[in-house]
Amino acid sequence: MLAASTLALVTLCTLQHAPMADTLVYRAEGAAAAAGGANLYGFTVTAWQLPATYPPFAALLFIPTTWLPLPVLKAVFLLGNVTLTAVLVHLSCRLAGLRPARATLCLITGGALWLEPVFQTLLFGQVNLALACLVLWSLTRGRGIALGIATGIKLTPAVFIAYLFLTGRRREAGYATAGFAATVAVGGLVLPYASWEFWTRRLYETGRVGKAWIVDNQSLQGLAARALHTTEPGLLWALPAAAVAAAGLYAATRPTRTDAEGITLTALTALLVSPISWSHHWVWCVPLLALLWASGHRRTTAAIALVFTARTMWLLPHAGALDLHLPWWQQPLASPYPLLGLAVVGAALRQPSASSSSASTIRYA
Repeated sequence: MLAASTLALVTLCTLQHAPMADTLVYRAEGAAAAAGGANLYGFTVTAWQLPATYPPFAALLFIPTTWLPLPVLKAVFLLGNVTLTAVLVHLSCRLAGLRPARATLCLITGGALWLEPVFQTLLFGQVNLALACLVLWSLTRGRGIALGIATGIKLTPAVFIAYLFLTGRRREAGYATAGFAATVAVGGLVLPYASWEFWTRRLYETGRVGKAWIVDNQSLQGLAARALHTTEPGLLWALPAAAVAAAGLYAATRPTRTDAEGITLTALTALLVSPISWSHHWVWCVPLLALLWASGHRRTTAAIALVFTARTMWLLPHAGALDLHLPWWQQPLASPYPLLGLAVVGAALRQPSASSSSASTIRYA
């Protein structure tokens, strides 16, 4: 099934002339970094006028993308993300205490490629799968340094440093912080102008990332903006997001919570409260599904897999500003991931106890 799914994906991307827009951004970042970084945060590429939004350290890692012809680079990203999907499935199964046979792992990976967040990651040529694998490996087998490096690439993994600290894993939190500081230092030494520009200015220009109210954004802010029919939900989003952040981290760091549950809850909390969580950021659905399956919630696993496969947000009118004018009955279809994330956090708060096994006991009553 893995070979068939990969062939189908390659064929689909070829026939649809998939632009792999994020890969083009990474390539442009690498070119800007190779040229000294003066224009790292000044360019835009593709028909969507996409700018660089990652820290300077990430741009340094993207320099090798400029060494390959564009068609070869796209093929490398596509096949690389297929491989990373297999790695994420393996790490997720290990996190949940599952030990599937190699043939079963390939079968699961073939199915996982069609989960909307994974599929979109492949389609856009994103790095979400690489970061999720790096974070999971660091939290389960590493000493935290890899987590710090992941944070230096895309900042959002910093929430896992807070998770380590709150659960008493202070040494790992220290290693992760040191790893992140090292990426900032490297970026500052090699690209001083770009580093100054990013950390003093670009970091706070949240509008550079994209429009928060479009259906692509599956965070609480996106949900609130669409439900309230406004581009700026303000405190009507910020206050609930703060409450969800506190509740999510509380649920994730309960002393009786297993590490597998805590990591997954922390990831979902971060996706909920981040100002923008594009649908492809939700690749953390893979460890969530693994935990639910390991805990014996087979019907719930199937239902949630369906949510992450249905692509309901793309079935709604969303060209231009239509996202802001959806009727009430379409709102759940426009925001399936944040609603699901809230349900998971709520279930964890209602059932804070964890079993002595490594399998998840997040219950859905």
